[in-house]
Amino acid sequence: MRFGVFLGPYHRFGVNPNLAMHRDLRLAAHLDELGFDEIWFGEHHSGGVETIASPEVMIAAAAQHTTNLKLGTGVLSLPYHQPFVLADRVLQLDHLTRGRMMFGAGPGQLLEDATMIGIEPATQRARMEEALEVILRLFAGETVTAKTEWFTLQDAVLQLPRYSDFEVAVTGAVSSSGPALAGRHGAALLSLAATDPVGVERLAGHWETVEHEAARRGHTPDRASWRLLGPMYVAETVEQAKKDVAYGMPWLLDYLAHITPTALGSFDSVDALVDAVNESGRGVVGTPDMAVEQLTRLQEKSGGFGTYLFQGSDYARWPALLRSYELFAEEVIPRMNGQLEPVGRAFDRVLDSGFLGAETTARSQAEATARYRAGRA
Repeated sequence: MRFGVFLGPYHRFGVNPNLAMHRDLRLAAHLDELGFDEIWFGEHHSGGVETIASPEVMIAAAAQHTTNLKLGTGVLSLPYHQPFVLADRVLQLDHLTRGRMMFGAGPGQLLEDATMIGIEPATQRARMEEALEVILRLFAGETVTAKTEWFTLQDAVLQLPRYSDFEVAVTGAVSSSGPALAGRHGAALLSLAATDPVGVERLAGHWETVEHEAARRGHTPDRASWRLLGPMYVAETVEQAKKDVAYGMPWLLDYLAHITPTALGSFDSVDALVDAVNESGRGVVGTPDMAVEQLTRLQEKSGGFGTYLFQGSDYARWPALLRSYELFAEEVIPRMNGQLEPVGRAFDRVLDSGFLGAETTARSQAEATARYRAGRA
């Protein structure tokens, strides 16, 4: 299993927005150092919380501070962009990152983002699909002529080839539209409502949709490319985790209640909020053991997936947030990936031998001392 962060971002209101943006870059470097696999940067233009307007700019900057971390547009809202110009920028990123870029696409989420630029929200899903079809053809090196009610391409061809066979991903939530689109285009699926009590029960069905649509188009889907997103915050104890998230989680849930119909809403206390998150399976606020249990449950519910993505948010103050990711890398990742099994077997062999090693060493030391003394004599 791989691990990463899907960074909208959700920055707590009241935090210096300039500082928060630079912290996003520091987070990418921190994840790279800890051995995480990827980070995704979102695109939003309103709300005052999700303050990244250009995933491409963030990726270009983060690439200078990381070595191995994959960097994704999470996601570019296709109806907001002329498809040819967007495809050209994405290929430039592929070259700048030397193949570490991932292209994530979606229709756009925030209502005001669309209305401020004159887009009827009801058209966004259809426009996203129109744009994606053209963009994928451009990525493939085709010369494209297309005319829709909102864009025109005339003999359009990208001047750069792809640097790498970078991953293309589309978002899915509760409905089957995202999985169907992923299957039709042979794209990866980003399941953004994977831990929602409704969404988690539909995971297996969503992958069946991916497989069905992929078979119709001659694609072979790979579960290793499937990403599941959910809230996750770990600390040394449940009590410490609760204390930490009192800073940002109640605020975030209140904000999300205005954005998505599946949000939890408000609670009278942090204890009640954390209990609701944990008991519903919507997320984890607790210990590394609880994180392992959640990830195992998601594997069983989905039938198998490739990457777990943290919902990137200011749940806790900055130092505690960094420590949470560090603790996850220390104790959860090796357990989920089997990295502890061989060293565990080696460790057990030592313990199972009793004190044979110590006794053997002691005898050898005594014999060496005796030989030395005899030689001197």
